[in-house]
Amino acid sequence: MIYTSYFANLKKIPKDIIPIAICGKSPEWYKGLEYKVLAPKYWFFKIWKETHDNDFYIENFNKEILDLVDPDKVVLRLKQLSNSDNIALICYEKPEDFCHRHLVAGWLNDNGYEVEEWSEE
Repeated sequence: MIYTSYFANLKKIPKDIIPIAICGKSPEWYKGLEYKVLAPKYWFFKIWKETHDNDFYIENFNKEILDLVDPDKVVLRLKQLSNSDNIALICYEKPEDFCHRHLVAGWLNDNGYEVEEWSEE
């Protein structure tokens, strides 16, 4: 199963779910796996931080990231990195906040993979 979550939630995620950070820069304390292929490009992330124009971000994230990679190869690589079928794609924002991990989850769901936000419930 593929989940999404955020750094502040890491201690709650079960040990059999392997976290993989998909952000441009992980926190200093995070020493886990990273997959920067799915990280936003700094240039449009910086503009988004200033404008909070989600449509601009989504357009550029799709064009510069998701349109350039094959979902099957991405999932295969994530499973190879983690040596597991149970992974959590990790970034910073809380589940209710705008975050590129939700775009990645939607893209994977649209391509036949089941992805959901990890929850204790």
